[in-house]
Order: sequence, then C-alpha cells, then structure tokens
Amino acid sequence: MFKDRYDAAKKLLPELEKYKGKKDVIILAIPRGALEMGAVLRDELKVPLDIVVTKKIGAPGNDEYAIGSVAPDGSVQVNQKVLSAYGIPQSHIDDEAKRLKHVIKRRYEDYRGDPIPPDLKNKIVIIVDDGIATGFTTSAAIHYIRSQKPKKIILAVPVAAADSYEKLKKEVDEIICPEIRDDFYAVGQFYDEFSQVEDEDAKRLLDFKKN
Repeated sequence: MFKDRYDAAKKLLPELEKYKGKKDVIILAIPRGALEMGAVLRDELKVPLDIVVTKKIGAPGNDEYAIGSVAPDGSVQVNQKVLSAYGIPQSHIDDEAKRLKHVIKRRYEDYRGDPIPPDLKNKIVIIVDDGIATGFTTSAAIHYIRSQKPKKIILAVPVAAADSYEKLKKEVDEIICPEIRDDFYAVGQFYDEFSQVEDEDAKRLLDFKKN
C-alpha cells in the first residue's frame, strides 16, 4: 500500500495543505518511526516539527499487548475491562507507570535537549504516526495534548484499524486517514519497507536546532 514512511507522508499532504505556513501550527510526531513522516510534512508545510512521547503499558509477560499507556505529564490510561478479565493487579500498572514516566522524560531530554515538552496552548496541533493498531499510545497523546489547551487537534495517519479509527475520530477535531482497515494485524503489513528507525536517525530527522 505504501512504499515506505516517506511515501505515506506524501499521501497525507493533500489534506494538510491548508495548514501550510501557518504560524500557529505545529507537527508532533510519535517517535521513532513517525519522525520520517514528520520530516517530510515539516519541509512541505513549512511548520515546526516536534515530538509527543507516550508509552504503552504491556501486559505481564507480554509487553507487546497494550493494556494501558502513560502520557508526557505522567497521566495514565488503562483498559479496565482487560485488567478485570485477566486479573492483572493494579501494582503492575503502578510499577510500569513509574518506570515509563522516567523513560518519557529521558526521551524528551535526549531528543530535544530539554525534558520539558513544547508549549501547545492555542496551537493547531497535527499529530503524526505511521499507523494505528490498538490506538492506546495515540489516545494518550491526544488526551495529553487536549489538556494543554490547543486551538485544534488533527490526527494524520496513513492507515488505522477500523475500530481504533472509530474511537479516535471522536477524540480529535479532525482526522486524516486514507486507509481504514478491518484486516489489520500490524502496521508493517501495509508497507513495502518498514525498517526500524534508530535513535540517532530519529534525532537527525527531528533536527531540533533548526525549529
């Protein structure tokens, strides 16, 4: 469906052209993969690029299965139905949330040279990711951004699982998603090339000093 993340970013551009060059617009990419997309959009739209870091809380013994998430301000979201169904103790959530708060702070400091996230008040915020499966980390990002009192939140993703799309479109002011799929197993299935973006590459793409 997409050659790579750069190709996916270009597929989003037609719907984002109306924000080109606006001084109150900021793009927030979810590291690390989405920074490849964010760099394309930054250069084409002539607006600043920054990051929004959220971390998923994995189930005990299965880190890939998201049962919750942590936002930059330390706020925690959990799937209470899953916790109850599998008997996952609150202590697991508390321990992981504490650990991930430190991880998020270090990520901001490492990528931006500053542990404090950008000021989003009265901004038009474009959240960019390379695809949405469960939507936990994206939802955490949206709730955090909303708490910062932006003017508008736009979610721009090339592909999303249908159920996640339906949930997230209620949480943002505008959603741009050209492909909404029921046959969603992993984000990488929709890309010909979907290699991992390393930290050094992510920091180079962010190129924070130029923003």
